[in-house]
Amino acid sequence: MKSINTATYKKIALIGYFGLLAFMPLWLLVLEPSSLGPWLALVLFVVPLFFPAKGMLKGNPYTFAWSNFIVMWYFLHSLTSLWVSANKLYPLIELIFASLMFFGGTYYAKYRGQELGLSIRKKKGEE
Repeated sequence: MKSINTATYKKIALIGYFGLLAFMPLWLLVLEPSSLGPWLALVLFVVPLFFPAKGMLKGNPYTFAWSNFIVMWYFLHSLTSLWVSANKLYPLIELIFASLMFFGGTYYAKYRGQELGLSIRKKKGEE
């Protein structure tokens, strides 16, 4: 059985990332306009996605790792919306994109970091 390669994890993460980047403004401005108002909705749900853009496009494993902190905001929003909203489709789509970004980003950062010889742990014998 062949395991998924690093490039595949990167593609999964980028599908989730660009999915969120395209879907969030569509959902909050067009499909179901947010009660927050368009500007606040954009600031809260679209602007944070621009912070990791450069590093993700370059394939920087460190960026994929820390962008998981940003994606937690989308997990929280989607799960809360699933709980309270009558329409479950849009929060479910957000949850799927956030999960793809999180899963792909986590494993891409891990395996690409190993390929590059990056480590946060000290090797045995080093102090």
